[in-house]
Amino acid sequence: MAKNTKSKPRKSAASKPRKPVAKSAPRRKPAARTKSRRAPRQKFTVSHHDERDFRTGLRNYAKYRDLGISKATDGMVQAHVIRFVPPSRPEEVAKRHYHDVDFQMVYVLKGWLRSEFEGQGEVLLRTGACWIQPPRIKHTVLEYSDDCEVLEIILPAEFETVMLE
Repeated sequence: MAKNTKSKPRKSAASKPRKPVAKSAPRRKPAARTKSRRAPRQKFTVSHHDERDFRTGLRNYAKYRDLGISKATDGMVQAHVIRFVPPSRPEEVAKRHYHDVDFQMVYVLKGWLRSEFEGQGEVLLRTGACWIQPPRIKHTVLEYSDDCEVLEIILPAEFETVMLE
């Protein structure tokens, strides 16, 4: 014999108070790596501060401390701390030029510098300022403070600087 059971009527969703639900940002798919462009193998590296590591480099009014990134990335990236040598001499410093790079980022660690960038005009960059110089942007360092130091990251590690004056 079949048992006759009655089910209870369901309460509608409208009759229950709803709890607010936090909406999350839509998930993005990670960018696909192209098979034709393989990133160079990278090695772990650490560079500790040592005053003896500052050396003369591209310009005689600055000393450069290589952070070892070029060697660790097989030439993909260059990173160095640039310490400007006091005093700032505009007649020596203010040479219009550009760098033939894919990427260049600069961050002011200490002090300040004043530069002029093509299409942007003069910019005063103080401690904590960070900027990207698009590839081949013409620019001129106009002057800097006696304690000026910047961190510069460039791709690729080897690049050409083209002097325009």
